[in-house]
Amino acid sequence: MSSSSSFSPFRDQRAVALLLAATLTTMANAAISPALPGLEARFADHPQAALLTRFLVPAPSVAVVLIAGWSGVLADRVGKRILLLGGVILFAIAGSLGMVLDSLEAILASRLALGVAVALIMTAQTALIGDYFQDEARSRLLGLQISARNIGGLVSITLAGFLALLSPMHVFAIHGLALLILPILWTAIREPKPAEKPTAIPGTAVDTAPSPDGLGLGLWSMAALQMLTVICFFTMPTQVPFFVASHGVTNTAVIGGVMGALTLAGALAATRYATLKPRYGHTGLFTIGFGLMGSGMLTLALAPNLGVIFVGATLVGLGFATVSPNFNEIALKSAPANRRGRAAGVMTTSVFLGQIVSPLLTLPLVQATGYRGTFITLATVLLICAAVALVRHSLRKPIANRI
Repeated sequence: MSSSSSFSPFRDQRAVALLLAATLTTMANAAISPALPGLEARFADHPQAALLTRFLVPAPSVAVVLIAGWSGVLADRVGKRILLLGGVILFAIAGSLGMVLDSLEAILASRLALGVAVALIMTAQTALIGDYFQDEARSRLLGLQISARNIGGLVSITLAGFLALLSPMHVFAIHGLALLILPILWTAIREPKPAEKPTAIPGTAVDTAPSPDGLGLGLWSMAALQMLTVICFFTMPTQVPFFVASHGVTNTAVIGGVMGALTLAGALAATRYATLKPRYGHTGLFTIGFGLMGSGMLTLALAPNLGVIFVGATLVGLGFATVSPNFNEIALKSAPANRRGRAAGVMTTSVFLGQIVSPLLTLPLVQATGYRGTFITLATVLLICAAVALVRHSLRKPIANRI
């Protein structure tokens, strides 16, 4: 396992391969966002076109929630390499099917199959980071993992914005890019040897106490907080395209640009995680990240024009990328080493359960309060999280570098 502070991830074939795999996870959900208005118009005769079109974005999350836990068990018992490779192949096939399907129901089914692939990829990829790397190397990889997801989202969303100008169905072809990284994964990834000792996170008893299923209580608390965070964040790909359109902007390339600003900001912020964590600790980073997300949502609520919308999206992206690596690092250290697959499965489930719940909560909220009321509500939730984290950080400041 790699742990040196001089660790260079881009010189490690395993690290490069795992980061490439991470680029696929955001692509699965957000890539079709710029095409949502076009897809809704294409299937306008469908009685549930508005809801089903929006649900195409988080649809893969349904499958992830159903099988991510089982994929974690399989990862620990059968092996993480085979799950990762199989997931990438399925990702390319299921994701690309949408471009040739002619009904919302069929597209929805293909998106569910895509979710199975995402569950396999995300669970195996996160668990392998825990197996291959430790200490500073692991922190850096977990930060870069978020950057890779954002870069994958940036590239796919930007391409989708231009492809949607030709036809909303063309955006599904983007998923075929997964086949390009398959040879790299096949060569670089080997099944790690079974761990001999469990890995515990230093800090308080709540972080290390085992739960009845053998996983740390810190993992379950992080899973719950991560789900809440994703519910708030996923408003961006599901509602912001329509929010931008409500300002009179119908060019899908511009809509893709707003989403691109969100993901680019996240990609840049996450690269600083390994540097900032020793200085601020996990609670300090939660304070900063939730504060940025809340400020971004408030900016969107008050945005008078497209330029301010870009600013709000950027702030949300910066904040989400600041808090996200915290979740996985605490979770991986809370779980015994021989249960990292299960831990990764739990965290994967929490992400995608949040994505499912998000549109179910925010669409009625938008209909009841409008976009401004929705963003103000989310900003309030996020700023409360920031305040709680700030209090905890202040109380535990003497050991901030250990929590």
